[in-house]
Amino acid sequence: MAKERKVGTISRGIRCPIIRQGDDLAQLVTDSVIDAAEAEGFEIRDRDVISVTESVVARAQGNYCTVDDIAEDVKNKFGTGTIGVIFPILSRNRFAICLKGIAMGARKIVLMLSYPSDEVGNELVDIDKIDEMGINPYSDVLTLEKYRECFGYSKHEFTGVDYVEYYSDLIKEAGCDVEIIFANQAKMILDYAENIITCDIHTRARTKRILKAAGAKIVLGLDDLMTEPINGSGCNEKFGLLGSNKSTERQVKLFPRECKQLVLDIQSIMKERTGKNVEVMVYGDGAFKDPKGKIWELADPVVSPAFTDGLVGTPNELKLKYLADNDYAELSGDELKEAISKRIKEKDKNLVGKMASEGTTPRQLTDLIGSLCDLTSGSGDKGTPVVLVQGYFDNYTN
Repeated sequence: MAKERKVGTISRGIRCPIIRQGDDLAQLVTDSVIDAAEAEGFEIRDRDVISVTESVVARAQGNYCTVDDIAEDVKNKFGTGTIGVIFPILSRNRFAICLKGIAMGARKIVLMLSYPSDEVGNELVDIDKIDEMGINPYSDVLTLEKYRECFGYSKHEFTGVDYVEYYSDLIKEAGCDVEIIFANQAKMILDYAENIITCDIHTRARTKRILKAAGAKIVLGLDDLMTEPINGSGCNEKFGLLGSNKSTERQVKLFPRECKQLVLDIQSIMKERTGKNVEVMVYGDGAFKDPKGKIWELADPVVSPAFTDGLVGTPNELKLKYLADNDYAELSGDELKEAISKRIKEKDKNLVGKMASEGTTPRQLTDLIGSLCDLTSGSGDKGTPVVLVQGYFDNYTN
């Protein structure tokens, strides 16, 4: 009789060499996972998930551009006049470097910031202070002077940066004039500029639609910039500047280009070397919210830009708590265990709408696993850009 397993899902950060442009990433990833298994004494199993962070994929692809490339793209698409830049997130790593390039390609920028926070929850001002001042964030447009009068100089809780001042100085240093306003309705920018770059991530399609309907002349998103190489640079045909990160003071690492072949290659090599059928995905930001800082982590356009077919869909799980408290409330011990195990083995392939699945997590598998991997790998100096997740598809009967 097989020994009962006592551990469910395990997430392991896999240490890898420093990855450079041109490296054979599929071979490097598989070598690192297999070496880790041998060193740590664990086995690769069918349906293990190998996850590779998007940053090393883009690095291996050499998918970079400079602020000069961004500036040239902006000039090509807008000319060199006034541009309204609206709804950016507050981030030195994510947006500031892009803003520098945009400013280098414009004569004047009217920067419209959402308040009390940006799209992913970075707070400009406490919403209670907005209430105290009698301001309606849904309709009121604030000038910089009014903002300072009401709220003074407010620094980000975690970074200690006053992003209003930081973005203003950055634009000026790029040789561009700047005007800053605060509003939450996209069409408000049209009182100041007719050519617009909308910088929101997950609401960008709606924002573009609203601006075009309101009479904007040119409307582009960050996903419409750097969609083609400029002077031999990298690019991202689908996401443009979305998902990019600061690399140096003048260089941006873009979100990886098409990488489905990479995950298929890793899957194939693992099958050849271990005999196991693993799943593989590329992941970026996880999709979770910090309750204290109110920051929603997902600043990338998607959690996973590429994954193998076995990761399509959502979990199909029964809620053990519901079964124990309702259907089998009169049972206990081995009898309860056997009844629940039988129910799991016989469960429908689609539990949508069934009470026994109420309270399970109805999210895409790649979003759930990507969030786990993002928390495992971290964003600093752990040196584990690959994460091996084991037992994710197990249930109580395995």
